[in-house]
Amino acid sequence: MLNVNHLTKTYPGGARPAVDGVSFDIAEGEIYGFIGPNGAGKSTTIKCITGIVGFESGSVTICGTDLKGDPIRAKRMIGYVSDDHVLYEGLTGTEFINFMCDVFDVPSSERRARLDKYLELFSLTDAIGKQIKSYSHGMKQKLNIIGALIHEPRIWILDEPMTGLDPKSAFNLKTLMREHADKGNCVFFSSHVLDVVEKVCDRVGIIDGGKLLADCALSELKVTGLDASLEELFLKLTAEAEEGGAPDGEDAQG
Repeated sequence: MLNVNHLTKTYPGGARPAVDGVSFDIAEGEIYGFIGPNGAGKSTTIKCITGIVGFESGSVTICGTDLKGDPIRAKRMIGYVSDDHVLYEGLTGTEFINFMCDVFDVPSSERRARLDKYLELFSLTDAIGKQIKSYSHGMKQKLNIIGALIHEPRIWILDEPMTGLDPKSAFNLKTLMREHADKGNCVFFSSHVLDVVEKVCDRVGIIDGGKLLADCALSELKVTGLDASLEELFLKLTAEAEEGGAPDGEDAQG
C-alpha cells in the first residue's frame, strides 16, 4: 500500500542527506513502526511521504499512485497526525472538523456519526463546541487525531500520536490502529516509546544518520539473537551507526 523507494532528501547547506536512500514497503493489514534517535531522519522521511517537503530522488507510491505524479490523489488517501499539531485556534472544534470534512469531501450524511464515534472515544464531547484556543495540549492532540481520521483514509501516518494523550485515549487509539489495519488498510507509526511499538506493530524500521538500519517483522527478532527485544536491537544498531553522527540540515529534531 505504501512503497518508499530509494528516498533521498538533502536540505540546502547540508553536507549529507537528511534521508539517504531509504526504501521500505508497508502491505495491507500492517502496522509499521518507525523508530530512531533524535536527528535520525524520521520527521524528514514522514514529511517527504506526506508531500510537505520535496525530495530530489527516489519515489513514494501511495495505493498505486505516485506522489510526485498525482500529489492530490495520493494525499487524499492519507490521514496524517503530525508531531507538532497546528490548528486554527480561532475556530471551534466543530468548525475545524467540518473544515477537514469539506477538504476531503466527507458526505454530510456521514459526518455526524463519524464525529460522535471519535468524540466518545477521546472524551471530547463537552469541548467540541468551544474554541480551540481554550483547549489543553492533550485536547488539541485529540482534535488533531480526529481531523486526520474523519475521512477514513486508507493509510494512517502517525508521528508521535500518543504525546499528550491520557491513558484511556492512548489505549483507544492503539485499538483503532489495529482495527484499521485489520480492515485491509495500513498504519505507519513513528514513536520514541519502544514498548508501545513492540506491542502494537507488526514490522519495524530503524533509521539513524538518514539510513534505514533495519526493516523486519517483530517476530523475526529472535533470529538476531537479541532475545526478541526491540530495545536491545535498537540500541545495538544505533550504537554501531553512531560514528556517522546525525545528518546536517533541518531534521535536527527527529
